[in-house]
Amino acid sequence: MTTPEQRQEPSGEVRLVAVRDTPLSVDEVMDAVRHDGAGGIVTFVGAVRDSDGGRAVTGLGYSAHPSAAQALQEVAAEAAAVPGVRAVAVVHREGDLALGDLAVVAAVAAAHRQQAFAACARLIDELKARAPIWKHQLFADGGEEWVGSP
Repeated sequence: MTTPEQRQEPSGEVRLVAVRDTPLSVDEVMDAVRHDGAGGIVTFVGAVRDSDGGRAVTGLGYSAHPSAAQALQEVAAEAAAVPGVRAVAVVHREGDLALGDLAVVAAVAAAHRQQAFAACARLIDELKARAPIWKHQLFADGGEEWVGSP
């Protein structure tokens, strides 16, 4: 006889992964993860802010390596494997963005909120650590900076 601790929940589904040069939609990502077995859906929306490290930012650009979508797929699959997760979606921008533009949208649906929060945090942390997507910030003082580039 199998005890509850021995039963494995099936892994969640990765339903949407993309790197795009067009504006991102929170609704699209949320719709991708809707699941009847999800009691919690956590979203993360990363937007271009007006400052970084005390310097005024005027805009930025993202450059993605051709392998970036595969890296996003891998980190999404890892988030989907978290117990209780039902569905995962993540989309990242590339190209030039203005202040307020969305840079990344991720969502995780899980049976319970704690699982959704943990999996979404892991997804974003791993994306930032492993996806070959580099940010070129432009500052009001005329300076610029590459972030995350090799």
